[in-house]
Order: sequence, then structure tokens, then C-alpha cells
Amino acid sequence: MHWSDHAIWWHVYPLGFTGAERRALPPGAPPVPRLSRLEGWLDYLIDLGCNGLALGPVFASETHGYDTVDHFRVDPRLGTEQDLLRLIERASERGVRVLLDGVFNHVGRGFPAFADVAAHGPRSRYASWFRPAPGGGYETFEGHHRLVALDHDEPEVADYVTEVMTHWLERGVSGWRLDAAYAVPPRFWRTVTGRVRARFPGAWLMGEVIHGDYAAYVTDGGLDSVTQYELWKAIWSSLNDRNLFELAWALKRHNTLLETFAPYTFVGNHDVTRIASRLDDPRHLEHALVILCTVGGIPAIYSGDEQAFRGIKEEREGGDDAIRPAFPDDPAELSGQGRPHYRLHQDLIGFRRRHPWLVRARTTVTALTNTVLVYMAAEGDEGVAVALNAADDPAEADLSAGPWRHAAGPGRIEGNRVSLPAAGWAIATRDR
Repeated sequence: MHWSDHAIWWHVYPLGFTGAERRALPPGAPPVPRLSRLEGWLDYLIDLGCNGLALGPVFASETHGYDTVDHFRVDPRLGTEQDLLRLIERASERGVRVLLDGVFNHVGRGFPAFADVAAHGPRSRYASWFRPAPGGGYETFEGHHRLVALDHDEPEVADYVTEVMTHWLERGVSGWRLDAAYAVPPRFWRTVTGRVRARFPGAWLMGEVIHGDYAAYVTDGGLDSVTQYELWKAIWSSLNDRNLFELAWALKRHNTLLETFAPYTFVGNHDVTRIASRLDDPRHLEHALVILCTVGGIPAIYSGDEQAFRGIKEEREGGDDAIRPAFPDDPAELSGQGRPHYRLHQDLIGFRRRHPWLVRARTTVTALTNTVLVYMAAEGDEGVAVALNAADDPAEADLSAGPWRHAAGPGRIEGNRVSLPAAGWAIATRDR
């Protein structure tokens, strides 16, 4: 079993988390060692039940981190390479693995190779790294002028990406999140991942895939996992609409993905409205977390979601600010309002840790209405039953063949029967 099968990630967007400036520091300005602040949160993520720190962009960029200008240099707003290496070392001492965010589909306009192309055009040594756009200029990522797309048919681009990834794996990171992986041809990823694994066979490589053939990025691209946006959408949408048929359908699709790989599962990240703001009924926060912790996959908690932070993403400049807030220097400074939700995270993550086989578990729906869903998550001889009631009234349902015993949640289990309070839930394990 690969180490990633035991991973539960705590996802941090460092520039926002540490309160860094919105734009790059002026040339010559001294680095600000903000990454060191994250060292004080390592015990917090462990107490939560996580054992991985998934970092958002940490490399030199022009603004938000996804307009990288130097993949070999830590953004001075966050500190120096030594600050990052010390964080990796402190995490390793606690058994916490670190994941880096690699932006290899596009670069910022200040990226030296592109700056040379902008100055010298087709005479530039790097002209083949970028594609000219119809009507002039160069192709960009989804129309964002500041994000210039790399040409992934150019062998030197694959050489460069391989060099970046192995450079930081040599320095102690355990893997990579590959930003906008869906915009890059799988054949490019196959080239890069093959080279990287030749040197670092234990590295975990996960791609951000929003749409497209998820499994193909694993089978054809050589990635280990991709983001499970289909399940993310089904969780909050089905709860808001009180249409659990949508979730049941998504779980079928999730099962097919599990035949190939363990997806990266989540209910929040740095790019989407906070789950506490996305859900119409705050009681459904518990349901979302129950699903995340009981279905197959490699789960991640976006920092702040465990405290029920709120924040709405807006489609405008600065529209991500509300979902990427600054955190206090010390976890003790957090408001106590989020403590009950934090405790629920601890309980449910603890349940998952006691049932590590859930990473590959398939789900079978055994009872389904618009507002009641019962499913069994099983792998081999192991199994748990999960019952959700999204209605404002109590509900009852049958579980699959048992007998079962109550493991978590406000619902009651009697034999093969579950009684659920309004907006309630229950998890049951086999009564052996």
C-alpha cells in the first residue's frame, strides 16, 4: 500500500493564510519569513487528525501565486528557500508530509523565458516555449492576459518541468499538486511523470482536473490521482436541493473511478465558495463532512473549513479574498465559535483513521428518497453503513444485512433499522 492511501491533507493557501501582500515585493526588498508562521500550525493539523500539509503556491510570482516567475525561488513575500526547507523539516519530524503546488500549464508575464520572447519575438532562444495567438500576442490560460500558456509540445518545456519537480523532491517534499492539469495534454504528463518516478518512485502526483476524463489523466498521463470535482458538486447541490438522487448517481460514478485510482476528495478548496456559505442549511455541514469521511478516496480539509469559516468567491479582481483569509499567528487565537465543528472533524477523521480501508471503499445505496440516503461503504470483508436525513422531519430506514451497531451520529441503530432525527445522520459498523 502506498503511503498516500493513509494521507489526510490539510490544505493551506500560504499567501492568504500568512497575510502576504497582494503583489510581489519591489526588487531588492528583503524577504519576509512568513512561512515560519505555519510551523506553529503543524500540531493543530495533527490534532485535527491530518498527516499531510498541502501547500498552495510558494514560488516567486507576480500576484496570487499562479502567475509564477521563478519555480526555483520561494516568493519573497513568504521568505526564502531556507524557510521552506525548515517547514518541511519540522513537518517531517512530526510525520507530516508536504505537498507542493506546481503551476506548469502557464506562467506569469515576468517569467524570464517569456520576457525574452516578448523582447525578441521569434528570434528568442525560448520562442518555441509559447504559442503565438491568432491576431497577435501569445496564447493564454482561459483568456487571462497575465497567464501565458506554455507550449507542451516543446521538449524543453518537459525538461524544465521535470527539473523543477525533482529539484524540490530532492529537498524533502513528498509530492505535487499539478495546477490546471486538465489544460495540459496527458502525453506531456506521461513524459514528465515517467522521468520523475524514475528518480522518486514514492512521489505522489495529483492533478487538478475540473472536467474531462478523470481516469485518463491517471491511465494516460501517469498521475496518481485527480481532484474529484464531480463529487464535490453533488454533495452541496444535492443537499441544497434536497435531491439525494443526485448524490446517489455521483456515488456510482465515484465507484467507477475507484476501479482505477483513489480520487482526491474535498468539500472546499482555495478556488470555490466555502462549504459553510455554499450550503443553504447550516445543519447540512455535518452531512457533507460525513460523506467526505466515509467514501473512498484521499480526503483533504481546506484550512478554515474545520472551523466552519464562511466566504463567497466572486468573479472579479480580488474575488478570492474572502475564501483565502489571513489566519492568526497561533491556533489559540481562533474564535471559539468554530470549536464544535472542529470537534466533529476530529471525531469523523478519527473514525476514518480507524477504518483505513475506506480509501478504496465502494458504496452501495440501499435506501433512497429525495431526503433520505442510506449507503454501505465496503472493501473486501469490511463495511460500514451511513444514513443521512436531509429533511426537517425525523425519518426511518432499513440498513443492508447486519446486524449493525451505532458508531457515530445522533441517529439510533436497532438491528437493521435506523431512526434519524430531523437533519440527522448515523454511521454504523458491523456488530461482530
